[in-house]
Amino acid sequence: MLANRKIRVLVIDDSASVRQAMTTILQEDPEIEVIGAAPDPFSAARRIQEEVPDVITLDVEMPRMDGITFLRKLMSQCPVPVVMCSSLTEEGSETLLQAMEAGAVDVILKPRIGVADHLAEHNLQIRDVVKGASRARVRGRPSVREAKPEGPQRKLTADAVLPPPSGRAMSRTTEMVVCLGASTGGTEALREVLEALPANAPGVVVVQHMPENFTRAFAKRLNGLCEVDVKEAVDGDPVLRGHVLIAPGGKHLMLERQGARYHVAVKDGPLVSRHRPSVDVLFRSAARAAGSNAVGVIMTGMGDDGARGLLEMKQAGARTFAQDEASSIVFGMPKEAIARGAADRVIPLGAIARELLAATNR
Repeated sequence: MLANRKIRVLVIDDSASVRQAMTTILQEDPEIEVIGAAPDPFSAARRIQEEVPDVITLDVEMPRMDGITFLRKLMSQCPVPVVMCSSLTEEGSETLLQAMEAGAVDVILKPRIGVADHLAEHNLQIRDVVKGASRARVRGRPSVREAKPEGPQRKLTADAVLPPPSGRAMSRTTEMVVCLGASTGGTEALREVLEALPANAPGVVVVQHMPENFTRAFAKRLNGLCEVDVKEAVDGDPVLRGHVLIAPGGKHLMLERQGARYHVAVKDGPLVSRHRPSVDVLFRSAARAAGSNAVGVIMTGMGDDGARGLLEMKQAGARTFAQDEASSIVFGMPKEAIARGAADRVIPLGAIARELLAATNR
């Protein structure tokens, strides 16, 4: 495959207006080409027979065959990176989680047609998700593209939300806190890590790039699978041993300290590294509030969100880890962190739970 070839995308959605809007958004990026737009899976299957796309955006609810059924058939016959597309109501979140388990690599919101502010804020995210999906390893399929340098569009850093760490050493406390950050491929990677934690594990705070409402269903699902208690974070929640707090979609999550205890702050704010929640924001807050009392782990995902923050955690005395390339669906965020010297160690997904427990065991 030629390095300069565009990412070929097939859009599948029963709504003509959504197909048009998605096509317009994606083709505004010079690296993306929409090779077709299908109203249902049967039409899509005929199009795939003519040309296999690099990425498919797939609606959940469609006539003749639902998106989950089509996804499972596709993954068993012709594995292609798939991004699920939905209006994402609370009720639909559980279905989207099933899609991630079936092999989808990410999820995006349908654009709200006619709402210019929504498109202006989310079009870059939609394109970034599709680019990330094009580099994903799907059922053993090797990555076909190396991540390209960031384009000229300006990205905000964590400075937009909170100032850098002061550089003062944080005094040791009885409890430690673990901060995890992930994006593309992170839902299943986080499940593997959190399922391996014992009921008395140190408190964990997580940023996974997700839209609104999805995080609540994600936390509920994990809570039913794990020994630790998992919930979507609410402003002021304490960080407790045996508990995991997931950043709500559309909000930044920050660690704060009061005496020897930690709690979280859930805040609005601009997109940081094109994300809200942002891993950089969480990691910087951990560097400021916890210092050497924290452990930071950056996991699978596209882009560089979290790389700067992980370095700030390391400079503040925290232990830091990055997921290795072989076990990452997309080796973007960990790669950037490693390149900056932010990771003390690079470890496979299956070893993360064990290593973070060792790092927090005084």
